[in-house]
Amino acid sequence: MRSLGLDIGDKRIGVALSDPGGILASPFTIINRTDDTTDVEAIINVVNQQQVKQIIVGLPRSMDGSMGRQAEKVKSFAQKLSSHTEVPLEFRDERLTTVSAKRLMQSVGKKRARKQARDDDAIAAALILQAYLDETHHANQI
Repeated sequence: MRSLGLDIGDKRIGVALSDPGGILASPFTIINRTDDTTDVEAIINVVNQQQVKQIIVGLPRSMDGSMGRQAEKVKSFAQKLSSHTEVPLEFRDERLTTVSAKRLMQSVGKKRARKQARDDDAIAAALILQAYLDETHHANQI
């Protein structure tokens, strides 16, 4: 089952896809934010073209676990997305995934550039999705 991971920000949405077997997440694309309607349509197009059966949305909780302003914005957008598809949508805590994505890029020797800052969003989406895939795969083996 193919899953889609989303890292929703104010300027960009990082998108990741799993392989058809639902084992490995990979960065897929970046959607530059314009307005909610256009952004939802872009995601729905990916869902339909890639035959996605599950959407995983990173929820940016505060470090103390509370729901801050950004988390509320993500939840509001996810509700709009959910109203345009029957594909189930699930939230996953994404604290520090963007930081992890930046560190990952630096560890492989990538210099920080404007394009690579955008790539961090897709990598963060892949980290969110991979954590979900690992968790569900492990739960299914128990």
